[in-house]
Amino acid sequence: MMLLHKVMASPVGRLKLVAGDGGLKAVLWEHDDPRRVPLEASRASASHPLLVETEAQLGQYFAGERRHFQLPLDFAGTPFQQAVWRALLDIGYGATRSYEELARRIGKPTACRAVGAANGRNPLSIVVPCHRVLGKRGALTGFAGGLEAKSYLLDLERRWAGPSGLRILRECRS
Repeated sequence: MMLLHKVMASPVGRLKLVAGDGGLKAVLWEHDDPRRVPLEASRASASHPLLVETEAQLGQYFAGERRHFQLPLDFAGTPFQQAVWRALLDIGYGATRSYEELARRIGKPTACRAVGAANGRNPLSIVVPCHRVLGKRGALTGFAGGLEAKSYLLDLERRWAGPSGLRILRECRS
């Protein structure tokens, strides 16, 4: 399987989008540690339909026009990691959860540290919203894109979430 990638500019820096035969494999940060999400070599493709669509949906997200991504995802990880990543998809736009809540959600209430480790290896940043997971008492904790990017994403969602955010979005489209 040949992986293809496209790099896009975003308000949180350059993002590398990676696709394979099974769907979107990764959304990586500009200064991502290559050991965090090990992938095979990929070649650039500015016109691959999935990469173009991913870039478009991320652009809509950053503009406050998209709350859910509709992309085929190709999770590559252990069954435990995949369970954590799938649980991340259930955290609503503008909402947050703790590692403890996430551990309970997947039926492993004592696995908070393991959940944190799996969260840190999430290959599909932003699309699979690991930025919505916070430490105890709402503390911003480690994030592959950096705490500044995590804070930006949470603030972006808070700005557009709720009744006032929906009103503002409608006014912007008028």
